[in-house]
Amino acid sequence: MNDARKSSSEPIISLRGVEKSFGQQQVLRGVDLDVPEGTTTIIVGASGQGKSVIVKHMLGLVKPDRGLVKVYGEDLNRVKPRRLKEIRTTFGVLFQNVALFDSMTVFDNVALPLRERTRLSEQEIRARVLEKLALMDMDGADEKFPAQLSGGMRKRVGLARALMLDPKVIFFDEPTTGLDVNKSNELYRLFFHTQQQLKYSAVIVSHDVPKIFKLADYVALLADGIIQGCLSPEEFQLSEQPEIRAFVRETMGALYYSDLEERGLYEEVQS
Repeated sequence: MNDARKSSSEPIISLRGVEKSFGQQQVLRGVDLDVPEGTTTIIVGASGQGKSVIVKHMLGLVKPDRGLVKVYGEDLNRVKPRRLKEIRTTFGVLFQNVALFDSMTVFDNVALPLRERTRLSEQEIRARVLEKLALMDMDGADEKFPAQLSGGMRKRVGLARALMLDPKVIFFDEPTTGLDVNKSNELYRLFFHTQQQLKYSAVIVSHDVPKIFKLADYVALLADGIIQGCLSPEEFQLSEQPEIRAFVRETMGALYYSDLEERGLYEEVQS
């Protein structure tokens, strides 16, 4: 993490010098990134840079060619398969395409993690599923099938399923893909309220700049195979680092004013 933005919290996830190639293509060239506990870290960058590859390393789905990936202080390259499985039970994932099972009802989709990983009774499972659906404002949708839901509603069901095991960390991979502006904003508000209530850490891969910044504690730019900076949203948008500055200009425009700049301009006019 950038020295100017180090957190007092120990990182719940830490990557150091992570390199990864697929065939002749080197995707990650030495990624350093910390995810402090209880925060939201947004990973941004152009398409094809390898943002989702970083998340797969954090999940232990991909091993680095070089470098270190630590979760809860444990090196994922060294933990035994059983321990890796235990670590993964503390994760929730909301996939870009949601990955609901079309042949299963909303209830059965959301109940799946509990049925696979716990020994709860069906009565206990039902109570927990309905509780999470209510949190998503999806009361009464439990007997519907995914095909009967709008895109935004499917995302809510996916988030409910991701929350079922009360995860410490939730990973969101392009969560608003396919949604219009209003539905995207609704989903962002839902992310914010559920995190405030459940206190999980979040890692979000997103192209939805600058709206996604409202959720962020930290914004990390992946470009040329490395993290160019991991900063607060305000610092990110004002950064003079060439790659970050170019990204901000391309995605937000040269006429962007931060809240701090706007206050400064206003005070100058009034003085």
